[in-house]
Amino acid sequence: VLQNLSQTPVLRELLKEAKMPGTTVKIESPELCMEPQLIKLDQPGPLTLAMHQFVTEMQETKKGVVTPKELFAQVCKKAIRFKGYQQQDSHELLRYLLDGMRTEE
Repeated sequence: VLQNLSQTPVLRELLKEAKMPGTTVKIESPELCMEPQLIKLDQPGPLTLAMHQFVTEMQETKKGVVTPKELFAQVCKKAIRFKGYQQQDSHELLRYLLDGMRTEE
């Protein structure tokens, strides 16, 4: 899930912009034939910042291995069910991660 998200261009661009509070971002999606949307960004929350850091490390690392320790810790704060390292479905992680970042808007 995290590898796929790190390769999503729109998400990467939004996360870059999210680091600068007060920025207005224009989202265009020619594939979906939607009108461009303007979104004013507030101060990013800890989950969004952890996701930004993780995506940046995935894109820029030379060492080959990236550990999402901080991102996982932030997910666990939003979704306690992930604490304890029990097995969870990947779609649950995706849902809690994206919902958690959305609620920080």
